[in-house]
Amino acid sequence: MRGAALERWIAGKGAALNDRSRRFVRTLAPQMDRCIMLWLLLFLSAAATRMVLSRAAIHDLGDWAQIALPYGLAALAPAAAYRMAMRAFPPRVLHTQPDYRLARYGRWRQINPMDARNHPVFGPFGFMASLLLGMLLNIPVRSFEFLVAVPAINHHAPAWAITIFHMMTLDLVIMNFLYAVCFVMALRSIPLFPRMLLLTWMVDIVLQLAIAQRVAASPGLPDAVGIALEQLLHGNITKVLISATIWLPYLLLSERVNVTYRSRIPA
Repeated sequence: MRGAALERWIAGKGAALNDRSRRFVRTLAPQMDRCIMLWLLLFLSAAATRMVLSRAAIHDLGDWAQIALPYGLAALAPAAAYRMAMRAFPPRVLHTQPDYRLARYGRWRQINPMDARNHPVFGPFGFMASLLLGMLLNIPVRSFEFLVAVPAINHHAPAWAITIFHMMTLDLVIMNFLYAVCFVMALRSIPLFPRMLLLTWMVDIVLQLAIAQRVAASPGLPDAVGIALEQLLHGNITKVLISATIWLPYLLLSERVNVTYRSRIPA
C-alpha cells in the first residue's frame, strides 16, 4: 500500500511539474518582446555606466565610438538572433528530419511527424523548460560577467588590453547570438536543435582557446593579467563542460526530446 501511495504521489508531483512547465513556456513566448526591451535597457545602462567609470582616454567622438560600438553589438546580437530565428522557423510548420541520424543510442521507432506532434509528451515542456530557461539566462549572466571582468578599452590602451577587449567582445557577440538561436529552435521544436546546441558548446570552447592564444601572443602582457584571464577562460570552459555533461544524456535518452525533435518513440 505504501508503495502504491508513493507511486501516486510521484505521479502527481510529475504531473504538477509538467503543468507548471507548460504554463511557463506558453507564458514566456508572448512576453519575449518585453524581455528584449528590458534586456536592451538594462545592458545598455550598465554599459554606459561602465564607460563613464572607465579610465580609457576619450578625446573625441572616435575614442568614444571605439568603446560604444562593441557594447552596442553585444546588446543587439541576442535580440537580432531571436528575431531572425523566429522568422526562419515559423510556428506550426512540420520540419523534415535530418537524413543522417547522430543520436543512435537506445531502441527507437520512427513515427510520422504529425503523429509525433500529437503525442502526449511532444513539446519543450517538463525538463526541457529548464533547458530553455538556462539558455535564456545564459545571455544576461554572460553579458554582465563581461562588463564586470573586462574594462572599457579604446586604441589609447596597450596592445594586449585592446586584444582582450576585442576578443572577449567577439566571444560575447557570437555566443549570445548562438544561444538565442538555440532558444528559438528549442521553443519551436526544430529537429536540428540538439545538433545546434552541441555545435554551440563546441564553438564556445574553441573561442575560449582562441582568446587564450591571441592574448598570450600580445606583447607586454602583465603576468597578473595573464593569470586572471587564464582563470576566467578556464572557468568558462568548465561551465560548458558541466552543461554538456548534465544535458547530453537527457538530449539523447529523453522520450520527450526524441518525440519532439526526432519524431521517434521507444521501440
